[in-house]
Amino acid sequence: MPIFSSPQARPASRNQLRKAAFIVFVGALFALGGCRDNGDITGSIGETNQPLPKSDADLRAYAEDWGKRYDSNPGEKVASMNYAKALRALTRYAEAAAVMQAAAVKAPKDMDVLGAYGKALADAGQLQQAADVLSHSYTAERPNWSNMSVQGSIADQLGDHVGAQGFYRDALKIAPGEPTILSNLGLSYALTKQLPLAEQVMREGAANPRADSRVRDNLALVLSLEGKFADAEQVERQDRSPEAAAANVASIRQMIAQSNSWRDIQALDAKKRAARPAPAERPVAAADRPAG
Repeated sequence: MPIFSSPQARPASRNQLRKAAFIVFVGALFALGGCRDNGDITGSIGETNQPLPKSDADLRAYAEDWGKRYDSNPGEKVASMNYAKALRALTRYAEAAAVMQAAAVKAPKDMDVLGAYGKALADAGQLQQAADVLSHSYTAERPNWSNMSVQGSIADQLGDHVGAQGFYRDALKIAPGEPTILSNLGLSYALTKQLPLAEQVMREGAANPRADSRVRDNLALVLSLEGKFADAEQVERQDRSPEAAAANVASIRQMIAQSNSWRDIQALDAKKRAARPAPAERPVAAADRPAG
């Protein structure tokens, strides 16, 4: 898990600190599998909407099989999407993007292809291009919550949290209660330092029976940022042994402790709260005054 700090010769501006904190967050979130979508939701072609194998060996075999089908007909839709999906799962992001680029050249208006291509580009770190491709991957008549959610995660990575939250809310209109969208929305709230709201949204997502370990990992991260380490560890234990859960939370705790940017933002907020005028004191009633 990467740990970032921002030593500076002069005091940082609030925007600089927020940007530094965003880098810390994104490093942590992607180390935990945070902002990515929950697979390719195409719906229109069942051949590409099958779950991937769970074991590494089976996943590699699956990728090899679809790779051969792709090689026999580069750019063919089903082979391209299944092969790219497997490559993404194997973290071979640049290859996945190249595969989907070939498919997009053949079918430049196919929204299923464009959605898979945009996601592969996002995984490969080509965020602006991914955002542009994904913007053409659905219409008002054919919305796609998965693509909208990935657009939100891209906007968050680019620092546009207001825009990101708009994408997530639109996605939730199509898929109410979807845990991956709620998790991403919660992370976005965390990036704008709205931690109680982030926790509320993430708890809703984690309570959904469809929530996976990534959703719970993100909830544990936000709980840790609030200083609720025992609660975070309890969440982690749903997917791990007590020892592994404790190690994960300890790792997050260390990241927070070593992050100059997060400590600086907390200090700025504390100063801001301290500078607010204190509420007027209640007048002391005669009956409350000490007898003299």
